[in-house]
Amino acid sequence: MLSSLIDPLEQLVVRRFGVLAYEPVWHAMQRFTQNRDDATSDEIWLLQHEPVFTLGQAGKPEHVLAPGDIPLVKVDRGGQVTYHGPGQLMAYLLIRLPRLKMGVRDLVTAIESSIISTLEQYDIAAEAKPDAPGVYVDGAKIASLGLRIRRGSSFHGLALNIDMDLKPFLRINPCGYPGLKMVQLRDFVPDITLSETASRWLATFCNIIGYQTVNELRGFPAHE
Repeated sequence: MLSSLIDPLEQLVVRRFGVLAYEPVWHAMQRFTQNRDDATSDEIWLLQHEPVFTLGQAGKPEHVLAPGDIPLVKVDRGGQVTYHGPGQLMAYLLIRLPRLKMGVRDLVTAIESSIISTLEQYDIAAEAKPDAPGVYVDGAKIASLGLRIRRGSSFHGLALNIDMDLKPFLRINPCGYPGLKMVQLRDFVPDITLSETASRWLATFCNIIGYQTVNELRGFPAHE
């Protein structure tokens, strides 16, 4: 918890992890969101996941074509089915929207804008689509997003394909779109690293939102 003398908007807590299993992180986000209050700093968790398919709360099982040996987890975010695996940047956004005077659509736009601006730094022209959340390069999807809002606070977030095995996307209809092509940053920047991209994206997102101070901490929050 922050002191009441500190404006929580001025401090963002960032936690960086390696490759983690999906479900423990998901449940940690749920607990953090349930336990937070207006004095709790917003947090961003940056990590990668072990291979997993996740199906959103309105997701249709018929979009899961052949999961094979990759587990499928039904989750409480919006959106359809997607794949997570090593080499994909996950950024989980634990943000108190009323404090930022933002609505859900504002947050989605900020996420998409931050990804587009990050890709511009690599001379990659990308765009968002109003009818299909995410970020696209020449019609192919490079980043997905899905959120859940509980008591005015967000969790879940974005997945940016950086340097990963894209073949598992062929086992699903990504985000509910049959035949949707998936691409990654490595296709355009062969020597890319996930850590560099994560830092660039974080700086861009913080600038868009207006966070003044970023505190990097280790491990999950003690009270989540």
